[in-house]
Amino acid sequence: MDMDRKITCIPGLESLLRRRDLHGACRLEEVENPMMQFYLSETSAMSRASALILNTFQELEAPTISRLGSLFPKIYTIGPLHAFLKSHIKDSSPSISSDGSLWQQDISCMAWLDSQPSKSVIYVSFGSVGKLTRDQMMEFWYGLVNSGKNFLWVTRSISIDEEEGVGQTPVELVEGTKERGCMVGWAPQEEVLAHRAIGGFLTHSGWNSTLESISAGVPMICWPRIADQQVNSRCVSDLWRIGLDMKDTCDRLIVEKMVRDLMEEKREEIMRSVDEISVMARESN
Repeated sequence: MDMDRKITCIPGLESLLRRRDLHGACRLEEVENPMMQFYLSETSAMSRASALILNTFQELEAPTISRLGSLFPKIYTIGPLHAFLKSHIKDSSPSISSDGSLWQQDISCMAWLDSQPSKSVIYVSFGSVGKLTRDQMMEFWYGLVNSGKNFLWVTRSISIDEEEGVGQTPVELVEGTKERGCMVGWAPQEEVLAHRAIGGFLTHSGWNSTLESISAGVPMICWPRIADQQVNSRCVSDLWRIGLDMKDTCDRLIVEKMVRDLMEEKREEIMRSVDEISVMARESN
């Protein structure tokens, strides 16, 4: 099957998405499949809502929001949600992160960032639920080290499949990381993305991470895996043009090239779009 074939029947996203970008539930062959039935039921239930509250902003997804406006009586766009919460809940506890994460943040990375030149660091995080095989981690690690760029990588131990999390780390990766890298279990992502040293974000394209990166004015390299991540990645690379899409690949040479493209070769072009959309995001709240 040609997974790059365009899908032309999605209102508001005509001819943007490919087969590979669709949610897994849309790839099922039988309508009677329990997962398909669940999504159909939930979608149908939405028609009974008095209004929709969406974590987005008008300027980012105007065609889709307009289409939804013809189906629902009221639509409220309150995104980016993390910025909305900060501006509207002044008395919230500082110990509660707006990203809802339960992981303990390692703030030592902020001191490391303070010592790095402006826009010189690629931040790497694949979210709180994704897992990497050891082979995948090695490909990303080699790609980051070989790119010659500074990197901050969130590598919480349980993100690697336990049965594959063994083996000796090659000396060139150890030395390369000592020279240009910082690896932590979990990081205060909003603060990291807002830091002057961050020049790019290698991400799984989760929606919260995407909006946080947009708000901070940081371009992205997208490596989507599940759920809405494929659609988000496609929008980042081809619709908004604020990043690069790795598609389904995990190869050290591609990682190296993408990092260099984002931080050097294609940076000026991408940053024009990033700066424009980032201003819209901040003004939406």
